[in-house]
Amino acid sequence: MPIQAIAFDLDGTLLDTIADLAAAANAMRADFGLPTLAQARLESFVGGGMQQLVHRALTDDRDGQAHAELHAAGVDAFCRHYDRLLAVQTRPYPGVLEGLQQCKALGLQLAVVTNKPYRFSVPLLEHTGLASYFSLVLGGDSLPEKKPSALPLLHVCERFACTPAALLMVGDSHFDRDAAVNAGSPCLLLDYGYEDVSALACDGHISSLVEAANFVKNALPIS
Repeated sequence: MPIQAIAFDLDGTLLDTIADLAAAANAMRADFGLPTLAQARLESFVGGGMQQLVHRALTDDRDGQAHAELHAAGVDAFCRHYDRLLAVQTRPYPGVLEGLQQCKALGLQLAVVTNKPYRFSVPLLEHTGLASYFSLVLGGDSLPEKKPSALPLLHVCERFACTPAALLMVGDSHFDRDAAVNAGSPCLLLDYGYEDVSALACDGHISSLVEAANFVKNALPIS
């Protein structure tokens, strides 16, 4: 079926946010007398949303769970620091602007579906000049469930009046792939994000959003 719409992940897909995320996480750790963690270590904690990132950053453990009181204080501290550090070093990846322009030129409806809280997602898109490309932005707290649940993608389908098979998910993690599988949507995974996705089965591994636009072109019926 021809693609009618695309849902894009945010961190690690559209925007390279890790430097600012790591700075906010380390500022949070400093508030609790904890030593600084390497950016690469904090990068390995990204993907499941802010709540999970705070758990991992506080415990320095990908499977760690801070106790409830510490976690609540950590979330408050992280939000305070990330508010001021939101777009200091964050930039779109190479090829993002060109890819979005080509997707819009194809007449596609575009959405952002991220596990990042909505309060950070929209300002980031505005700061980086990407907001105008999207008619819908869903954060990890916009709906009762987030990726890998199918709910966010099904919500996009409802808003855009398209079937799941006509909605392409473009991301950089297993959360994106699994959400697409659960919704019955095709999926492309980028190889430059925060997770090694080379072994994940999907509809294609790509290195640029321009390749996503080309994928859609190749799926269009011959006129």
